[in-house]
Amino acid sequence: MRPQDGIIKIKGIGEKTAQSFGRAGIATVEDLLLYFPRGYEEYKAPEPIASLKEGGPAVVCGALAGDARVRRAGRMQIVDAVIRDESGSLKATWFNMLYLRNALQAGRRYVFKGKLAVSRFGTTLEQPILYTPENYARLVGTMQPIYSLTGGLTGRMVGKAVQEALQALPELPEYLPAGLRREYRLAEYNYALRTIHFPPDATELTVARRRLVFDEFFLFILAVRYLRDTNETQPNGCRIEPSPEVERFIERLPFPMTGAQRRTYEEIRADLCGPKLMNRLVQGDVGSGKTIVALLALLQMALSGWQGVLMAPTEVLARQHYETVTRFLEQGGLSLRVELLTGSMTAKEKRLAYERIASHQADLVIGTHAVIQDKVRFARLGLVITDEQHRFGVRQRETLIAKGEESAHIPHVLVMSATPIPRTLAIILYGDLDISVIDEKPANRLPVKNCVIGGERRKKAYEFLAGRIKEGRQAYVICPMVEDSGLMEGENVKDYAQKLTQELPPSITIGTLHGRMKPAEKNRVMEEFADGRLQVLVSTTVVEVGVDVPNATVMLIENAERFGLAQLHQLRGRIGRGEHQSYCIFINGSDASKIKRLEILNRTNDGFEIASEDLKLRGPGDLFGLRQSGLLDFTLGDIYTDAGILKEAAQAAERILAEDYRLEKEENQPLKKKFKSYMDQKLEKLSL
Repeated sequence: MRPQDGIIKIKGIGEKTAQSFGRAGIATVEDLLLYFPRGYEEYKAPEPIASLKEGGPAVVCGALAGDARVRRAGRMQIVDAVIRDESGSLKATWFNMLYLRNALQAGRRYVFKGKLAVSRFGTTLEQPILYTPENYARLVGTMQPIYSLTGGLTGRMVGKAVQEALQALPELPEYLPAGLRREYRLAEYNYALRTIHFPPDATELTVARRRLVFDEFFLFILAVRYLRDTNETQPNGCRIEPSPEVERFIERLPFPMTGAQRRTYEEIRADLCGPKLMNRLVQGDVGSGKTIVALLALLQMALSGWQGVLMAPTEVLARQHYETVTRFLEQGGLSLRVELLTGSMTAKEKRLAYERIASHQADLVIGTHAVIQDKVRFARLGLVITDEQHRFGVRQRETLIAKGEESAHIPHVLVMSATPIPRTLAIILYGDLDISVIDEKPANRLPVKNCVIGGERRKKAYEFLAGRIKEGRQAYVICPMVEDSGLMEGENVKDYAQKLTQELPPSITIGTLHGRMKPAEKNRVMEEFADGRLQVLVSTTVVEVGVDVPNATVMLIENAERFGLAQLHQLRGRIGRGEHQSYCIFINGSDASKIKRLEILNRTNDGFEIASEDLKLRGPGDLFGLRQSGLLDFTLGDIYTDAGILKEAAQAAERILAEDYRLEKEENQPLKKKFKSYMDQKLEKLSL
């Protein structure tokens, strides 16, 4: 068996199962081995029933006090039983698992592993998994992988396939030079792959993860340096002369630009007029006014006879950008033509848009990734502005450059990021780009008022939320999960929305939003919220990159201790965008030890300060919980928690390139082969 073989080569995987794996993006044996667990389930020794703590996962060993009973609740069939050990008794409940009525034997001992829930009916162990005491004893002290699953896949299927692949596949070649591995204390590659899937304990998992995170960062930084060196040789074929109309446009804006906005715009304008192509990152905290700076850059290009593109991560945001730009142009007295292009447009609408873009009837194009589809042809593309979600745009950038080359010109590139990254890390991550920082907020923005509370004050928070809605405002409520997992403690969107309908007045309309919804459905919900048809939006973190809803002035974040500080700050950035005072309520659901972290958010609204504090406070314990930053789409690496590894990887990449830029030395041949494969995969996966 070879890494590039199709997954169907693995014992036990047939055509139908291979299709299920394919839906998860797993086509080859190597894809499977690189499909890392999203977490681990630890098997702890059973506890006496009397010592169980309220809420959270629980494991007990006891006998059934009697036969299981079945009751109905609507369409749901519920199996109830009573577990008894030497210290006391506990009710256990299973939903829609009718077969357990006959499988469970009165008087027989089992180990029950489930979630301990507390309600007005008492304490209940919900949906527990059953083990014989002998089988569970073999699991105690181990860590079992938990994989992200799609339709047709189970965790058992993935784990078994990984085990089969590891047994059948010869050792994979080690591609990092031996000296580099020794210097940075890196585990051997095959050991790391085996251990990340099936760790004997947390210590070995940490060692394995360190190696694989280093690899992620190292290969990424090699690619960034490759881009940088390519960019530095590109002359400016889209050179312009500054247009006085842009200055008149700035004077007519309904608000004064901040000093930071003005400084950033002047840096961009100098690039557009200079001898080399622009490749610049504009880094600005949430609400710092990056969009108007991007618009000014687009205007400079359009007024000089070029076309410009602004790519947004969602259709709703693209449409909002389109409406904002159109309004500003009308107010500024400019007759430039703006085209909206998104995936949900009809075939006829797209065809007409393509014609206007190709014939230069459109000066500015605003859309989602639909703007880089093959059918889009530009007459004279001069500037491409992308959101950070398209950051590692090797393929996007090459695709857009190719569209510029169709008219014999390579366009300027501007990347916008709202993620507050300490400058030392930004220089590493965006090493191929010049960096501008917008570090001021517009003068008319009132700072968000923050409050950290415990769960016991939740009812007061609901009353406050209802009061703001009565005044005509709207609110976000953020939960860490889509639905009850049965294994992890925390509020979930589906149950929470139902709870709010009982807690809030019936006149308040509540909607839900989460990542499992289809794109069209997510767009519909966001549009209803933006239009004011929904007053409360209960959501997961998918609103982190969303639309501006100036009327939304309250954000309530449940289980705030479960999120990283940087992500909480990004979420908070959804409010405080209008003229009304905004409020963010962080509910510390269960972990009193995390209150110090949340107090940082209570103290400041400065994203850069928060990011720096996040970097100091987060430690190894965070590695095995929820993924925190999600920045740049690294599979394992987290730029905050793993900042030290990131810096080491950057140092190693720079030194290898300085000593052997083309990776021609014999010791670097395996790395050269791996890097080529990495770049090919990135190009293929990012091809749209």
